[in-house]
Amino acid sequence: MSSSVQEKSASGAHHKQNPGQLNSVQLNIVTLINMERAVETGSLSDSIYMMDNSIGGKGQGTSSLETVCKQGQVLNWIVRPLDMEKRRDGTWPPMPKINNITFLDTELGDEEDVAERKIFTELKIYGMPDRMRDKFTPVYYYWAGTVLSTAKPGVHRYRLVMELEQEHKKEKLYLNTAIHPSIRILGV
Repeated sequence: MSSSVQEKSASGAHHKQNPGQLNSVQLNIVTLINMERAVETGSLSDSIYMMDNSIGGKGQGTSSLETVCKQGQVLNWIVRPLDMEKRRDGTWPPMPKINNITFLDTELGDEEDVAERKIFTELKIYGMPDRMRDKFTPVYYYWAGTVLSTAKPGVHRYRLVMELEQEHKKEKLYLNTAIHPSIRILGV
């Protein structure tokens, strides 16, 4: 192993800095948004559909998705509108973007409070500017992070904060998920 992956303890034994981190497959959590309905109602309720490629998760196709992951695993939250096709007039439909992901404090029973303990290392927002779209390249926004190797196993609920473009308006609409999806962390 390279020195960047292991440390030598006082006893001379080698230990991984981030156990479980390098031997994991990335998980994708895909959120499809009915942009027209979300903007019209001012809510993400009944407007988002979430899916992932985890094994054993629950709630596929709903807003209450539970993704099964393990300590040290990379998670990619991908967001895109239901309608992504270029229009006949050459314009593109409004796009959604993840503005933030906030893990909630489920230990105290109040799921609206932000968790005090850090769950993952954020790699933040990634995405391609709309002006670079073409008919051969899918465009979407995503937010990536790595579950900490020290994250407590169990179910951790989170809130997605979405930034939505609006048809014929310059200002963005910011909406939170009301029903909170979650990740179920398995210990390594």
